[in-house]
Amino acid sequence: MHEDSAPVELKVHIAHPARMYDYYLGGKDNFAADRKTAEESLRVAPEIRDIARENRAFMQRAVRFMVKAGIRQFLDIGAGLPTQRNVHEVAQEETSGVRVVYVDNDPIVLVHARALLAGIGESETRVVTADLRDPQAILSRPDVNGFLDFTKPVAIMLLSVLQFIPDRDPEELVAPLREIMVPGSFLVISHPTQDFRREQALQVAETYVRASAPAVARRKAEIERLFGDFQLVEPGLVQSPLWRPDHEFIGELDHIWMYAGVGQKM
Repeated sequence: MHEDSAPVELKVHIAHPARMYDYYLGGKDNFAADRKTAEESLRVAPEIRDIARENRAFMQRAVRFMVKAGIRQFLDIGAGLPTQRNVHEVAQEETSGVRVVYVDNDPIVLVHARALLAGIGESETRVVTADLRDPQAILSRPDVNGFLDFTKPVAIMLLSVLQFIPDRDPEELVAPLREIMVPGSFLVISHPTQDFRREQALQVAETYVRASAPAVARRKAEIERLFGDFQLVEPGLVQSPLWRPDHEFIGELDHIWMYAGVGQKM
């Protein structure tokens, strides 16, 4: 495994979405500030735990689908803290020879990735610290474009991350990623929406203002346009439990205010 080797500074006194997400999933890699802000969100919308779990399950189904479609390279931007059944684990259960690069702007992700991925060879997985706000910087890194071969199909994954850039048009960030992808590549996006429980979604966004990354929930049409001219894989952009489910969703579907989709460059 290749990774940044410099010491990292952990700002544990400020809540961070990656660590809050870990808390929602029942993880232990979070701090008091993360738990406090996460609990504020849960008081407004207790369904956030289910939304997080369904988002994770969508990722795993999408990875299996893309591996079966021939993808052997994955770039997971905004990867968050390592938890059970990450992209590389799911992919490698399906086949060998898969390369995965995880990207996140939280230094603690790098710290935990070093421990989790210790012993994995450089031929398989890498972790880099970078920010989606500068997609060109990500794509120009030698440990990204020197490891993944962008002349061949690749999967780029933006799972529950674009909402944390409320002050930019997300199209500015996704377009450079789409442009570098060759036909046969896949773009995976999940994003919270205000199309269902709008009041709860907006109130949760207010709690994230106190975190290091304020959030915004977007409408379906806003999220769908991020796929550009990519062809959406059936069933299209849908609530996360409805994307090629392994079993019937049991619960209140309106409480899962997260859209998810996979698009392919033709």
